[in-house]
Amino acid sequence: MTAENPLSDRLDDDDYPAYTMGRAAEMLGTTPAFLRALGEARLITPLRSEGGHRRYSRYQLRIAARARELVDQGTPVEAACRIVILEDQLEEAQRINAEYRRAAAERDEDGQADSP
Repeated sequence: MTAENPLSDRLDDDDYPAYTMGRAAEMLGTTPAFLRALGEARLITPLRSEGGHRRYSRYQLRIAARARELVDQGTPVEAACRIVILEDQLEEAQRINAEYRRAAAERDEDGQADSP
């Protein structure tokens, strides 16, 4: 996670090749200008193909779709981007917490099973 793009570390190799800006905008039912606005707000940073064209991963499209929902409800783009980042961080924290609890429960079960 970087300060410039907090969600950048979520791009997996299998997300590439990704969608061109025009195709991504079409899939979201929006315009390339909306995707540029998300980039300016530092929510999503497009990948670059060998030819230098902007491309968006499936993960980035999910993030952009959530931002689009918020903007459609009247939330300003900058605020929508912050909300999406915080929601994503909360989801990741909950996943890590669940993994930790599951591992702790397994250790407790193993420890109890070994005692006489």
